[in-house]
Amino acid sequence: MDELPDHLVWDILSKLHTTNDRNSVSLSCMRFYSLDNDQRYSLRIGCGLVPATDALLSLCRRFPNLSKVEIIYSGWMSKLGKQLDDQGLLVLTTNCHSLTDLTLSYCTFITDVGIRHLSSCLELSSLKLNFAPRITGCGVLSLAVGCKKLRRLHLIRCLNVASVEWLEYFGKLETLEELCIKNCRAIGEGDLIKLRNSWRKLTSLQFEVDANYRYMKVYDQLDVERWPKQLVPCDSLVELSLGNCIIAPGRGLACVLRNCKNLEKLHLDMCTGVSDSDIIALVQKAKHLRSISLRVPSDFTLPLLNNITLRLTDESLSAIAQHCSKLESFKISFSDGEFPSLFSFTLQGIINLIQKCPVRELSLDHVCVFNDMGMEALCSAQNLEILELVQCQEVSDEGLILVSQFPSLSVLKLSKCLGVTDDGMRPLVGSHKLELLVVEDCPQVSRRGVHGAATSVSFKQDLSWMY
Repeated sequence: MDELPDHLVWDILSKLHTTNDRNSVSLSCMRFYSLDNDQRYSLRIGCGLVPATDALLSLCRRFPNLSKVEIIYSGWMSKLGKQLDDQGLLVLTTNCHSLTDLTLSYCTFITDVGIRHLSSCLELSSLKLNFAPRITGCGVLSLAVGCKKLRRLHLIRCLNVASVEWLEYFGKLETLEELCIKNCRAIGEGDLIKLRNSWRKLTSLQFEVDANYRYMKVYDQLDVERWPKQLVPCDSLVELSLGNCIIAPGRGLACVLRNCKNLEKLHLDMCTGVSDSDIIALVQKAKHLRSISLRVPSDFTLPLLNNITLRLTDESLSAIAQHCSKLESFKISFSDGEFPSLFSFTLQGIINLIQKCPVRELSLDHVCVFNDMGMEALCSAQNLEILELVQCQEVSDEGLILVSQFPSLSVLKLSKCLGVTDDGMRPLVGSHKLELLVVEDCPQVSRRGVHGAATSVSFKQDLSWMY
């Protein structure tokens, strides 16, 4: 190794991706130590950073070419020493001149002052803030003004970040490509309209409302009706994920759903007010949809949902089957299987979609209409490789036995299914049909019953969910 030129050693070190391997090699000799320091581009640190500011300064000097830094204080307690604060961020920004990607998670000591220090990071293109309760919209605005190259912004549980000016500023810049806002109580669906022309550049949007806060404070049709009607230009959007959102007819996020012609991934989680017309309008334009995940509210006592036209039915499934010729992943989940919707999807609607689309992965959660007839229909699903059934209580051993006849299935996941037993597993034992079998919390299936039913088997049994 002593005879190898630096560029060859550099290439060898670049093949080592785990931190432990890199650390071990760097300790073998001073030459490797020096080369590793120059080549280390990413760093992940947390509670062990004591004293935080001094330790971070030492690391920044040791690794001068850092471009990606993650600071995570998950599980922090006061006895572990003081967290990194605003002064620590100043140290980071003045010593990491190549910083492009920064994640701050559970950094509760950092305020707007620290975020303003980041505005001097001219190359910063990605920032993720997870549970930063002291940061407000003013801090995010200063970041937007200073970091002209910021393309990816994640705000998760930033409880005091309001949406007054920083969203409007990003709307004027038209630079954001990926935006994630989850459980930020001061930001609502209507605020997203402030992005204006920036919608044209967005390729990924994840927006999730704090459900508990929403239900207590603003779950009210009047708020929905105040949203302006306007077209949202989102031709670049590839991934859209919405959680606990209100979809008002012809307003706000409904406009987004109807204008995503290049969308590939759609995830709607407990979004009230989504109608068949929204889904039909979407799939008629989005010819490249590859993944659809729907978690449907099944408690229709809320005022917004008293109108039957705002419920998803087989019309949506029929439109998906007709227009989504590239659909590979399809997931349906009901929030409460004990009270399913009488106006929602039927077994025939689900079967029709599976038979017409090249679905590779199918996941059904609390779908009470899916039974052994549905399992029989899957015998003709030529592309199906992954099947997940969660609390599908109408599936029995008769349906499970048919798994051996599924043409391409390699992964089967069963969770909390009451109707399946060891008898249904027997045809799979020794058949070499499955690569992976996962059985969790199914009371009539034993560890012995799944032994040898797949190349790899995962079995867990916790029946507390039944009581």
